[in-house]
Amino acid sequence: MNAIDTKRRLISLVADCGFDRCGIASAGPVERSDYYRRWLGLDRAGTMDYLHRNVEQRLDASKLLPGAKSVIVCALNYHQTDPPRSNETHESNESGDNRGRIAMYAWGDDYHKIIKKKLFAIIDRLRSESPESFEAKACVDTVPILEREYAARSGVGWIGKNTLVLNESLGSYFFLGLIVTTLDLPPDEPSPDHCGSCTRCLDACPTDAFPEPYQMDASRCISYLTIEHRGEHIAAELQPLMGDWVFGCDVCQEVCPHNHKAPETNEPRFAVRSPSPNPKLGDLIGWSDEAYREALRGSAIKRAKPDMLRRNARIARANGESLGG
Repeated sequence: MNAIDTKRRLISLVADCGFDRCGIASAGPVERSDYYRRWLGLDRAGTMDYLHRNVEQRLDASKLLPGAKSVIVCALNYHQTDPPRSNETHESNESGDNRGRIAMYAWGDDYHKIIKKKLFAIIDRLRSESPESFEAKACVDTVPILEREYAARSGVGWIGKNTLVLNESLGSYFFLGLIVTTLDLPPDEPSPDHCGSCTRCLDACPTDAFPEPYQMDASRCISYLTIEHRGEHIAAELQPLMGDWVFGCDVCQEVCPHNHKAPETNEPRFAVRSPSPNPKLGDLIGWSDEAYREALRGSAIKRAKPDMLRRNARIARANGESLGG
């Protein structure tokens, strides 16, 4: 197969494996390398020290895999209809306890395993059909590479004002899986920016985590505070702004016009499982480490350690009580 035939077959394999979009980007330095370095220098990564490591690889896929020429970007939709909430933050249940909120991406099974298995299947099938030998590396956000930059370069979407990748049809409720490869595939054209003059995501952010459009101060983001920020202490001025979120935050996605008609996911493993999406705060606060392991086996929520979830639940409960809950 020539490069065009290989790309055509690849796109078919990506669809066969259940992905919703595919785009090809050239490997090599990302366009916003200078911005990323400045972002780190401004301490906007908070306590995510790992983002300061392997910087050259993050900025250049050809340094992640020697000889890499292409980056295959795959998007997997996880959007679901918001289920009825058993309790709003300001309402109490019979025991006087409120419920928290979990970001949609963590309602079902851990996406890392699901996506990586799909990526490996694509690589294996392409190897079995291609006369050309090649190297490939599957990446699912635990590998040092800036997925969003390559997604924008590949045409899968554009980086929106809330720094998420947006697609005109899918919105932003999708995961990214990348295959960095030595195959030299024809790249796709980048997608134009369709945010226009809209600033709904910026205006809606409870913690003002966007100092400017297309820039995020992660140290103020509720997703960062509830998932990545280790330790008991969260700045007192930020705690009341966290609302009832105990794992992640979807506010900037909920208000985005591109998400108003987002399609439902076709991946059954993303279906709601316990304790998502509105766990009782008292349950989280009382969880033993053993109960935590049992309840979250196979869940992406395990990214937050037990003491972090208990911390988040205490903050959410205090916020509910301050509202008269």
